[in-house]
Amino acid sequence: MNVAQIYKDANALLEGHFKLSSGNYSNFYLQSAKVLEDPKTAKLLAEALATQIKESGIKIDAVCSPALGGIISGFALATALDVRFIFAERVDGEMTVRRGFEVTEGENYVICEDIITTGGSALEAARQVEAAGGNIVAYAALANRGFCSRVGSDLKAQDNCKLPLDKPLFALEDFTFKMYTPEECDFKDKAYKPGSRGN
Repeated sequence: MNVAQIYKDANALLEGHFKLSSGNYSNFYLQSAKVLEDPKTAKLLAEALATQIKESGIKIDAVCSPALGGIISGFALATALDVRFIFAERVDGEMTVRRGFEVTEGENYVICEDIITTGGSALEAARQVEAAGGNIVAYAALANRGFCSRVGSDLKAQDNCKLPLDKPLFALEDFTFKMYTPEECDFKDKAYKPGSRGN
């Protein structure tokens, strides 16, 4: 499966001047919402991701995603794995599991994002599940930005990866675009922020 081509075909691999949710900048941006608006494509990608997880032999009881970006990919993955799905969302800036969702003591969870950059939001969601008694057995994403090490890739985890190294990350592809701090960024045009936060 050529995941990069799927993103390109959906006009979801953008080129320009982008401000990321981390506050850094890049001249490339992955817009997974454009890929996932087609249910057939979402199903195809989720089934490929589910196959990786099933082949690992890890027992999964449920999938949890951080809102907003991870909801569609997480639901599609849960459907492919035939398990329950919940999501965590920010309330007053803090990731929270609410809306009547319950985490049963001892349940095994995969935390699923559309894209893993440093994994900060995924880790926040994981902590909420763990606080309620659930076990985090893996992380998953359609795309890995290359800062964290995923199953099946030679890329090593970088210092800014926030995901725990003792839990596997399953993803379909690595996208290793250069990022710039505000001090390093020399783009002259105005930065565009196409993501779900701060628009």
